[in-house]
Amino acid sequence: MTARRHNKNKEEAGLDMTPMLDIVFIMLIFFIVTTSFVKESGITVNTPKAQTASKQEKANVFVAINAGGEIWIDKRPVDIRSVRTVVARLHAENPEGSVVIQSDQEAATRTLVAVMDQIRLAGIEKIAIAANNTAL
Repeated sequence: MTARRHNKNKEEAGLDMTPMLDIVFIMLIFFIVTTSFVKESGITVNTPKAQTASKQEKANVFVAINAGGEIWIDKRPVDIRSVRTVVARLHAENPEGSVVIQSDQEAATRTLVAVMDQIRLAGIEKIAIAANNTAL
């Protein structure tokens, strides 16, 4: 039998993927850190119209109240007794943001006041009520 000898001095032609994977990993971390997450209420309500309505730039928690008095936060219905804890948890992720209440124009005022009260009890003072910026 003849033994074949392999020449170990030959370098294998290949591409080192380590630097590219490092760059992709760093870019992934950058995009995760710089992304701001907005919590949506989950339903669409018919908000009242107001001439002095202005856009909230740093709103990060949205609470919706529909015409039937149901309260929605983060795309799920919430009981009035749970509003305080849910809003406090969501607001803790971005303490600089504000809470926007999107109340349907047919919703009862007592529900709106109760929601505002629960948000204030959670220690949040930056509360806005959503309205359309059109003439009455």
